[in-house]
Amino acid sequence: MQKLRQDVPGVGQSATAAAAITQPGAVKKRRLLRPDTKLTLQAYGFLLPSFLGLLVFSLLPIIAVAVLSFFKWGLIGQPTFIGLGNYSQMFSSWSFWHSLLVTFYYVLLNIPMQTVFALLLAVLLNQKLPGKGIFRTLLVVPWLATPAAMALVWQWIFDPQFGALNTFLSLFHITGPAWLSSRAWALPAVAAVNIWQYTGYNMLFFLAGLQGIPPDFYEAASLDGANRFRQFFAITLPLLSPTMFFVLVTSVIGSAQVFDTVYLMTKGGPASATSVLNFNIFRQAFEFFHAGYASALSMVLFVILLIITLLQVLYFRSRSIYDLS
Repeated sequence: MQKLRQDVPGVGQSATAAAAITQPGAVKKRRLLRPDTKLTLQAYGFLLPSFLGLLVFSLLPIIAVAVLSFFKWGLIGQPTFIGLGNYSQMFSSWSFWHSLLVTFYYVLLNIPMQTVFALLLAVLLNQKLPGKGIFRTLLVVPWLATPAAMALVWQWIFDPQFGALNTFLSLFHITGPAWLSSRAWALPAVAAVNIWQYTGYNMLFFLAGLQGIPPDFYEAASLDGANRFRQFFAITLPLLSPTMFFVLVTSVIGSAQVFDTVYLMTKGGPASATSVLNFNIFRQAFEFFHAGYASALSMVLFVILLIITLLQVLYFRSRSIYDLS
């Protein structure tokens, strides 16, 4: 049998290897980590700084605010546990319901026009136009402007006596209102500033989505006799659903959390006409020193935005197309 093993090629070597495996120390130690496990650990190592930033600057503050909402605290001294006292006070407060309605009104003023303008500009600049790169850059510049400089310029534009807007209207014999001092026009004016600032920013996402749509779809539609209007609603809008979802989610969250524009331009006035919920949170925490109550307001805003985002996810889930290959 031993001779047979030696004569048949590979049999003797296999038997020798099998015997060597059973003997301790006969084979080199196996690697402690497989290649795929090593790559996974390296990936987690690269993700660790971002995860720590998310934990320290996002998750832990949310938990701290949630806990603080059950306490009465004036930023100095020992917090006092009051249970649902802050929430009970909040739901019976006129200022809370007023600021919540102002916030919803601001979002309704801002989001539809901002989204429509961004989409139309993206469609326009996606065409073969001379100098379109310059226009793309100019439209993104407002997003790069600092809030303080932006507020100063727009306060001059909306000035009722010497502002550029009323001066322009006077050319047509129209007397413009005191934009930032009028209860009817103050919030639309602030919304207009936000539309001006973020339309070009959202346009970039729509432009990227448009450039990801294969041109073969439009060529086939043209052969079938579909005009540009029909192509937009039958091809462009359905294939832009993922981009639309991202733009709407981020825009709604950003608009509902507006603060700097309101604070710099109107201070919540006139007569609380622009007192959005985020501005109310700021006043309760840093003017009235009701940190616990402000935390309760923040948690309500967080829950509202979470619900709106989940509704958007459910709506776009069956309407989004991700594979265009």
